[in-house]
Amino acid sequence: MLSERDAWGERLPRHLGIWSAVAVLIGSTIGSGIFRVPASVAEQLKDPGPVLFAWVLGGLIALFGALTLAELAGALPRSGGVFAYILESFGPLPAFLFGWSELTVIRASALGAIATIFAEYLGHFIRLSSMQVRWVAAAAVVVVGLLNYLGVNRAAVLMNVSTVAKYAALAALVLLAFTVGQGSASHFSPAWSHGINLSLIGTALIAIMWTYDGWADLSFLGGEVKNPGRTLPMALITGTLGILLIYLLLNVAYIYLVPLNEMARSPLIAATAAERIPLLGRYAGGIISGVVMLSCFSTLVGSMMTGPRIFFAMADRGLFFRSIARVSPRFQSPSVAIWLATALGVVYVLLNDFQQLADKFILGIWPFYALAVGAVFVLRRTRPELPRPYRTWGYPVVPLLFLLASLGMVVNALWTDPVNTGITFGIILAGIPAYLAWRWWTSRRLEGLPELGKKVAADERR
Repeated sequence: MLSERDAWGERLPRHLGIWSAVAVLIGSTIGSGIFRVPASVAEQLKDPGPVLFAWVLGGLIALFGALTLAELAGALPRSGGVFAYILESFGPLPAFLFGWSELTVIRASALGAIATIFAEYLGHFIRLSSMQVRWVAAAAVVVVGLLNYLGVNRAAVLMNVSTVAKYAALAALVLLAFTVGQGSASHFSPAWSHGINLSLIGTALIAIMWTYDGWADLSFLGGEVKNPGRTLPMALITGTLGILLIYLLLNVAYIYLVPLNEMARSPLIAATAAERIPLLGRYAGGIISGVVMLSCFSTLVGSMMTGPRIFFAMADRGLFFRSIARVSPRFQSPSVAIWLATALGVVYVLLNDFQQLADKFILGIWPFYALAVGAVFVLRRTRPELPRPYRTWGYPVVPLLFLLASLGMVVNALWTDPVNTGITFGIILAGIPAYLAWRWWTSRRLEGLPELGKKVAADERR
């Protein structure tokens, strides 16, 4: 196990530069959602005006979060990112609940769902039974886990290549839509025939923010980024702006090619839009299936790069089994944490009915995003001496707007879907007795250690 710690207290080597960091953020965020969520948003909001407004609003919320998290990432470039910011500002219980949520549902559902969609689209080229889809998805999770175990450098190279290819493919779809696509500007009018329904926009935002989810994942790799005071803020802001831009252009392209009432009935909207581009001809379905597979694989690599760092950070700070914080001496990767995440993803795939629970949990990450953004206010008061290479642009308005938007989404979800939202927060709160049990167990274990052992254990949790 590597024992040397750097100036920020990290044991993992800092290998990732600016372009790899941007690729991680974009690659982790753009998955399958942008290929199907626009249809559900169109069904809910009916008119082009509210639809595009909701996508811009979602992008701004993510951007405001990134602008705020950039200050924390530059000041506290620690493994676990959001976990570390919450721990530093609000203490171990909220930080444990974040790790608990990631461990019990979020990371397993992310890895499993992405791998399943990858395998389903492979079925366009190779006929697969439902059981074969599960086995292919499980194999994809294992392959990506192995790749990450072999070192962050190898994973970063694949991430860079796949993210560039994915972004280029989406940009090409937009370009073809407006140059050779069989679309019409008339699809954008009337823009606001049904007015603005804030509750409907709030409901649509939950699905939209799912497609933007990943904007904070780069922070989980904060302990492995070179020159973090400069690289992390720049990558967080640049990557989020890139996602906002391509999402908005794609939605404009979809509406240009497919009238909104038809889009609402087209769950595979990217394929429907591609069919309106004569240049793609009869290969449109295969091309879109290939792009979705590429997109999902890139996201799978990114999710495996980022998620295990939360488990590693929990263990390294004394809130999880110490063995999970093991660093491979040969590959310098958080090996046990990676294999734990891999196992969770495989279990999710093989127990596919877990999907219903995962769908309920989409909103569960947002209270922790709000806590992380709120940490900016706390740390400016409690640790004014902390070096801050970047300070939040628009402070305090930008973080306040993010907090208000997060609160609005949660309140709207409680109002419109109290049962599922209640289940979500029930799972989070179930982490409280788990935390109390953990504290009891660790205190009993420390009682049996000599004084020197207690001091070493305390030092390791710093």
